Amino acid sequence: MSSNTPSYTYEQAGVSIDAGNALVKAIGPLVKATSRPGADVELGGFGGFFDPRAAGYTDPLLVAANDGVGTKVKLAIDFDRHDRIGIDLVAMCVNDLIVQGAEPLFFLDYFATGKLVNGVAERVIAGIAEGCRIANCALIGGETAEMPGMYGEGDYDLAGFCVGAVERGEQLTGDKVAPGHVLLGLASSGVHSNGYSLVRRLAADKFWKLDEPAPFDGSRLLIDALAEPTRIYVRSLLPAIRSGKIDALAHITGGGLLENIPRVLPKGAHAVIDAGSWAQPGLMGFLQAEGNIAPGEMARTFNCGVGMVLAVTPDHVDAVTAELTEAGETVFRIGDVVEGPRGCTVRGGAGVWNSPDAWEASHTA
Repeated sequence: MSSNTPSYTYEQAGVSIDAGNALVKAIGPLVKATSRPGADVELGGFGGFFDPRAAGYTDPLLVAANDGVGTKVKLAIDFDRHDRIGIDLVAMCVNDLIVQGAEPLFFLDYFATGKLVNGVAERVIAGIAEGCRIANCALIGGETAEMPGMYGEGDYDLAGFCVGAVERGEQLTGDKVAPGHVLLGLASSGVHSNGYSLVRRLAADKFWKLDEPAPFDGSRLLIDALAEPTRIYVRSLLPAIRSGKIDALAHITGGGLLENIPRVLPKGAHAVIDAGSWAQPGLMGFLQAEGNIAPGEMARTFNCGVGMVLAVTPDHVDAVTAELTEAGETVFRIGDVVEGPRGCTVRGGAGVWNSPDAWEASHTA
């Protein structure tokens, strides 16, 4: 090598190995706090182990899910709301597992950024660890990537991967659902993690002042209402699932009520939702009014205040409602399953949807 040739380092190219090592050390206690039966959490290996037998399973089926948080991450970046976006990441994965009847067992995350700075990664991963604790799910590993040139200054993105288990024969597939089943809804905590491209478009076009009190709730800033983490339903739902009282679950994500409920219905079953059976949250009414959003568009874009839908037989309605209420959920009886093409119809009126007339929105799978 010529003495006139400069000596290049990885750090000069924008990647700091030392910063990565420091991050692993800093998050170690956070990760350790997510240990549960089946996982003795330690970072530093090339993979994470989980023992289903130690978690109490005899003949488990494994169920896997992965997801991100979409453009909601831009709100976290732009308004320094890094501490709870990790809860969203966990919620989007574990809520997808619980609808199959599976208990989330372990989680892995992927955090990618242009440069590790100012403890942002630590705050994000602290939120991931918090989400795992809420879901009783072990954070057994992950990946942090510095990729200069791929992301703008301060930008990052997230992905999550989760594996759960359910004893063979106890999985929820929706095959037991039939006309006559009752549909219950569990209240959402806000927009959750879908529809934020529209939210951000409205914020820009309508010049919302996100750092001022919300027009629909003067006790909190608008940014905090929009950034509220996705509710994690795992702990409240698992006992009712294992007791056999729930025949199907639908996680209300992208596609809203109209497109997610039919995913758990068999042929010949049609969901009819009465939008007047629960009060639309102020945030949802605000979004609809600001965007002049048609009712059908609301019902296929946002959760409209319902983050999870349960299908139960009429004789289980009272018991499930009482059990979930005791567990801290807000439960609505929102509709029924009737005979018809597999799909969903949402019916409502002015008091719920801010629409001048009664309306009906329908989707057939």
